[in-house]
Amino acid sequence: MYEHRSRPILERFLFARRMVSHALAALLLLVASLGMGVVAYHELGGLSWVDSLLNASMILGGMGPVDPLQNTAVKLFASFYALFSGIVFLVVVGIVMAPLAHRTLHFLHLEEDESRAPEERLDELVSKR
Repeated sequence: MYEHRSRPILERFLFARRMVSHALAALLLLVASLGMGVVAYHELGGLSWVDSLLNASMILGGMGPVDPLQNTAVKLFASFYALFSGIVFLVVVGIVMAPLAHRTLHFLHLEEDESRAPEERLDELVSKR
């Protein structure tokens, strides 16, 4: 999926396309995670769809549930959903940051000008933006 360090650095248009595809993958993961939470809160907790959306959004965002949870099943779900949400956050950050990290590392390892320090090459990459 990513170019090898012996290959030239990706053109800006192709890099932007890669960033968009990664952002869409992250968004898809967030929507699926939110949908799972909404359905579970609605079914297990007996909350309305809007209240289920609010509670799932708050937990997925790291803030905690809004409505008091009435039964053991929904309390257990909320516990596991909170842990799951923390992992989803880390995965989403990884998906979005992967192309940026790869491009930076690829730029620092270009073999055409090894005489310059990596810091100088990084400064050049930042100034090109």
